[in-house]
Amino acid sequence: MAGDKGLAANRHRGEVAARLGGRNRRLVLTLGALAELEAVYGAQDMATLAERFAEARLSARDVIRILGAGLRGAGEDITDEEVARLDHADGVAGLALLSAELLRATFAGSADGPQGETPPDP
Repeated sequence: MAGDKGLAANRHRGEVAARLGGRNRRLVLTLGALAELEAVYGAQDMATLAERFAEARLSARDVIRILGAGLRGAGEDITDEEVARLDHADGVAGLALLSAELLRATFAGSADGPQGETPPDP
């Protein structure tokens, strides 16, 4: 599993928790973090950015950028070069899943339903 449910993360704010580089960490794509990603990818707006990531074809560089933006959004002072050296208990697959979980938490809203879907209105 990409995240670690034992760590504090407010899913309603789009936060994800994980153990990276031997430390418990929070990640969140704040407006500033999203603006950073828009600039990197040349996206005109958040909808364009969301469409790009909806393709579910992330490169290693994408994973580094997404996780780096999420860590910086949560207040960490970390470069993408440092992010590239972080390890995850589930290896590269765990890092890729974590980046997908962070995107889902950001763009899909609350993850109360199955696989990050918001439950239907009653």
